[in-house]
Amino acid sequence: MIYLDNHATTRVHPEVVEAMMPFFGEQFHNPSSGYRAGRSVKKAIAEARGEVAELIGAKEEEIVFTGCGTESNNMVLKSLARIYGRKSSTVITGVIEHSAVLRPVQAMEDVGFRVKRCGVDVEGRLRVAEFREVCEAAETGFASVMWANNETGVIQPVVGLCEVAREHGIAFHTDAIQAVGKTRVDVREVPVDFLSISGHKFHAPKGIGALYLREGVRFEPLIRGGGQEGGRRSGTENVPYIVGLGKAAELARKALEKDAHAGIAANRDHLEQRLVAEIDGVVLNGSRDHRVPTCAHVSFEGCEGAGLLILLDEAGVQVSTGSACMTGKQQPSHVQKAMGISDEQAKSSLRISLSQFTTREEIDEAVERIKKAVKKFRSVQGGSGVGPVVVYP
Repeated sequence: MIYLDNHATTRVHPEVVEAMMPFFGEQFHNPSSGYRAGRSVKKAIAEARGEVAELIGAKEEEIVFTGCGTESNNMVLKSLARIYGRKSSTVITGVIEHSAVLRPVQAMEDVGFRVKRCGVDVEGRLRVAEFREVCEAAETGFASVMWANNETGVIQPVVGLCEVAREHGIAFHTDAIQAVGKTRVDVREVPVDFLSISGHKFHAPKGIGALYLREGVRFEPLIRGGGQEGGRRSGTENVPYIVGLGKAAELARKALEKDAHAGIAANRDHLEQRLVAEIDGVVLNGSRDHRVPTCAHVSFEGCEGAGLLILLDEAGVQVSTGSACMTGKQQPSHVQKAMGISDEQAKSSLRISLSQFTTREEIDEAVERIKKAVKKFRSVQGGSGVGPVVVYP
């Protein structure tokens, strides 16, 4: 089986598994306990916090561990909503955000918040000029714009957006779930106020995330209780998974420092070049210059993406037609529609995503199987070959 759906989730790194195992066994103690075994576990959490902080250029005390990226997004958005209120504030976001931002923002709009959603250009990048106009018109408020898109891998102009927000006193949050661990993210250079992280996107286990809170920013906890995480997210800590996230952060930082991700980008480029050269009617979607190295978003003329996905699954190649969180939604991707991509092209698209574990041999074999699947689909489909999109995990 050739796994090419790493934007949905990644394989847990063997070194991460190894680091976690003692905390399922002999080091099972509650980190809030006062005896030595508890203090030892608490130290492991502190070390993991330091690794996550170092990965993004933050201070240790600015990192809050959460259950996942969705929780991180919801925590900060609901905190900001409570702080700013709905009378005079504006909520600013983009049209291509993940549902973990879109749905909380929609819930705010439903109860009376003023919401402005900025569009993107044909490359899938948010329009900075439009964002500036919205910020200038806002009396006060907050913004949430993703760092890298989960479907296309396109990196958003976060540097410019953050600068505009700060100029106008707008608090700025970024969903960096598809960026952290894949490309360089440094909050010292891009002074966002809040940043969301999800461990399973860079070889930590599912069920662990983090939220960066810039020192000095106001924050209202979503979960109150025993005061863990500095009172910002109460609940007994998920120690094994926190340790795993810390180890994954360490490995990701070292890989980025060595420019190891250049090899992933080379594999992606090789994949795209072969698909374009060897299959008629292939279109590559999204910016070529501003994207994470792990993602190729490809449309195949005359093919329904959902049907092609089924043929590839049978052939032993695992890809997706878009966000894994949109499984079962029979509609063109809101991301592609925002980019001006036609419904027909959107319905013929696949997201092919790589990781450090993806080999060149797997890429070449996957291309051969994709070629056969496209040929088979076109031979039996006839006509336009497109129908309603069903997104599979």
